[in-house]
Amino acid sequence: MTADVTDPRTGVRFVELSHPFGHGAPIVPGDADVHVERSVYHARDGVLSQKIVANMHVTTHVNAPIHLVQRGAFVGALPIDRFFGTGVIVSIPKGRWEYVTAGDLQRATPSIERGDIVLIVTGWHVKHADSQEYFGEAPGLSADAATWLIERGVNLVGIDGPAIDHPLATSLGKQRNGPLMRRLPKRYRDLTGRDPEADFPAWNPAHKLLLEAQIPTIENVGGDVASVTGRRTTIHALPWRWMDGDACIVRLMALFDERGTFHIEAGT
Repeated sequence: MTADVTDPRTGVRFVELSHPFGHGAPIVPGDADVHVERSVYHARDGVLSQKIVANMHVTTHVNAPIHLVQRGAFVGALPIDRFFGTGVIVSIPKGRWEYVTAGDLQRATPSIERGDIVLIVTGWHVKHADSQEYFGEAPGLSADAATWLIERGVNLVGIDGPAIDHPLATSLGKQRNGPLMRRLPKRYRDLTGRDPEADFPAWNPAHKLLLEAQIPTIENVGGDVASVTGRRTTIHALPWRWMDGDACIVRLMALFDERGTFHIEAGT
């Protein structure tokens, strides 16, 4: 169940852009499952408390530079204004194993401006599931797309697929520690007639470029993102204040006032 709520006093609309978290949430092949345990519960104890063991790279989450960059910044060290502010939700439809390119971003509307939070909607959010299609056949950003975003000085980059990079450029394919999806390289070769090792010689090139530039990334954008695609809006993507986090699940939201009358109070 997603959330699309309008505050009756201010007129601000809140639109859910996250996938649900919990037991059975789709996980990256090779990762451990989300484990939720009720430490105490009402029938026995009259109170509910739960214990969670989970990799933070599950459902809608943000990646800090330390995820791929040695001596990079942790989640808790990133400036808070990276995760709240003006942004664009751009439609760049892509099919199986396609790239989001610099040209796609250049042509996107609304136009991407310096300081924006940029959420890229390829259409793959509707495929989010425990499936080989979602994780193994999704599109990803090309290195030139990452460079284009860095040159424009954006604050945050998200995509509605499982990874910033093409799946064959990650450990799901024949990269370091891979292939975590054993059938993936052969499937790519059988369906395209191309050699995955020749086509994808580098490991996470787009993702590493963004994180090296201190631009955090969000994967698995979802929820009601289709209802706000093509809009410039305020975006909330705040992670926990986890000082040593390499990644963190976020409640990603779009906030906007269609009447244009609401302003943040001065707090006096």
